[in-house]
Amino acid sequence: MGRKKLTAKQHEFLQFLIDHTHETGVWPTYREIIDHFGYSSPNSVTQNLKALHRKGHLTRDDQGYHLASRYQEQAEPGIPIEGIISAGTLQEAVEADLGTITLDMLFPNLDRIFAIRVAGQSMRGADIHDGDYVLLIDDDIPEGGIGAVLYDGETSLKRVYHEAEGLRLEPCNPEYDDIHIEPDVFEEVTILGRYVGHMNNEGIHKRTSHGELPKN
Repeated sequence: MGRKKLTAKQHEFLQFLIDHTHETGVWPTYREIIDHFGYSSPNSVTQNLKALHRKGHLTRDDQGYHLASRYQEQAEPGIPIEGIISAGTLQEAVEADLGTITLDMLFPNLDRIFAIRVAGQSMRGADIHDGDYVLLIDDDIPEGGIGAVLYDGETSLKRVYHEAEGLRLEPCNPEYDDIHIEPDVFEEVTILGRYVGHMNNEGIHKRTSHGELPKN
């Protein structure tokens, strides 16, 4: 159904529906709409609802009218915070809706983070395994830190060291050899990102402030 231009009054009516639904989570009653706009009869509500539906701003089913999908507030997915627990002496549990823990709380620079799937076991000693999704941030890699580099058209995830003879990429598995990059081709190295964690079937494993994963 094509959208048509709204009159000023229809736009005000639609905005009330949007605000009320987002703030309360429920559709306003006829009485709430009448009281808000000062209508003299329910017929005015019906006429506005039909007009918004006809112009494509509302949908309708057996349950009644609903906002078109573009107006529906999308709640950010996350882990619910359901209360407060004491980490000291025994205290009464406090139950409360304290919101959610979202990805941008776990990774404050979420807009700069991307994921790459790992192939191989050269980083097994850092608990990064074949098939894991490594999380990288668009940033420089500190000395000895884990990161992804692009060299001569090939990529690798390794610990990065700057040494007198060039760049050394160190695996976290003794079965693999270090990769040495000589100074004369050093300009061909591109830092793709610094390691901040990884994901697998066991969940999210986040890097600590010291560049290592928490010990179990």
